[in-house]
Amino acid sequence: MAAEQLAAAGHQVDVFDAMPSVARKLLIAGVGGLNLTHSEPQADFISRYGEAAAWMAGHLAEFGADTLRAWAAELGVDTFVGSSGRVFPVDMKAAPLLRAWLHRLRATGVRIHTRHRWLGWGDNCATPAQGLRFKGPEGETTVSADVVVLALGGGSWSRLGSDGAWVPWLQARGICVSPLRPANCGFEVSLPTGDGFGWGAYFANRFAGHPLKNIALSVTDARGVRHERLGECIVTISGLEGGLIYALSKPIRDAIEANGPVEVHVDLTPNRSLETLRKALSRPRGKRSLASHLQSKAGITDVKAGLLREVLPKAVFDDMNALAGAIKSLPLLLARPRPLEEAISSAGGVRLDALDPSMMLQSLPGVFCCGEMLDWEAPTGGYLLTGCFATGRAAGLGAAQWLAKLGAKD
Repeated sequence: MAAEQLAAAGHQVDVFDAMPSVARKLLIAGVGGLNLTHSEPQADFISRYGEAAAWMAGHLAEFGADTLRAWAAELGVDTFVGSSGRVFPVDMKAAPLLRAWLHRLRATGVRIHTRHRWLGWGDNCATPAQGLRFKGPEGETTVSADVVVLALGGGSWSRLGSDGAWVPWLQARGICVSPLRPANCGFEVSLPTGDGFGWGAYFANRFAGHPLKNIALSVTDARGVRHERLGECIVTISGLEGGLIYALSKPIRDAIEANGPVEVHVDLTPNRSLETLRKALSRPRGKRSLASHLQSKAGITDVKAGLLREVLPKAVFDDMNALAGAIKSLPLLLARPRPLEEAISSAGGVRLDALDPSMMLQSLPGVFCCGEMLDWEAPTGGYLLTGCFATGRAAGLGAAQWLAKLGAKD
């Protein structure tokens, strides 16, 4: 996105990518259908960026969901709104959009250099945009430019290039960088009666990979604010992951960082009231087993039944009122997030107050930053990609304006 703005302003642009091909994260995002953005009202959309919402609002006003869809249409990629409000290409693929985009960039003279990993700056650089060290196929080279845009990603999915190696290089230059942390991530459980983290062996081996569908999850964050969402998640060998967990990963992670393991509550029957469930479970079950009773009166089977047995003491199953209460609010202790490498995205990065309004680092004139390497985060649902597109565009425009001030034309 930054290259597109600079090329449109008439500048020669070189893109250096560490990987053998460009935009690998975009292609990975398209494996399950490329969720480009979201169709919800702008105010709700902006709120998804949490503490960075006010900062992101200006960028989204210039390049938000509707503008992104129009941009894709210019590349010949039509989009549609799914039942959840998420926006996808009609063919649900990333490759056609990427091919059309790269063709347009190359037609404007943008030169792309793959297998070139940035190594920071060399010694005695005249300006911060000069003396850029790269490790390429022919060994190490040094590149100098009039302006540079850094789009280095966060710290998750290092096999796609974003490994956070840049953090100490910017810190050595006096740039404030918040620690990279997992976002949109899974968590490990810690059972009250267990040692360490994770489920018991039987439950883990029997139900890892099974979805917990149609549930509600609630958590109270470090500030005492309660968050609750409906959806589904996946049981893992050591805890939980998936859409519902990702949506609440920020308050869960922040609560763990502030106070240690945090208790969340799972409602296994969100469409039934507690009173209705109590009445149903209190009916005589005759010769039926408790498992059959739970299935017929509460719709609790398979992984949900296994989860109750994994977490609750045996005495609760002898008291239908207590069991109903547990089904409606099953306590789970989440001990820690899964490692950053496994997260869909990362939080932390270059602090926003290190940038001027044009996305330039205030202490490194001529160096601009954008994308996931900045200190903002958002849930899945199209917000991550939209934020990266919008900040990339802003950095490219800022860099072009900087060059105009310098009178540089090459």
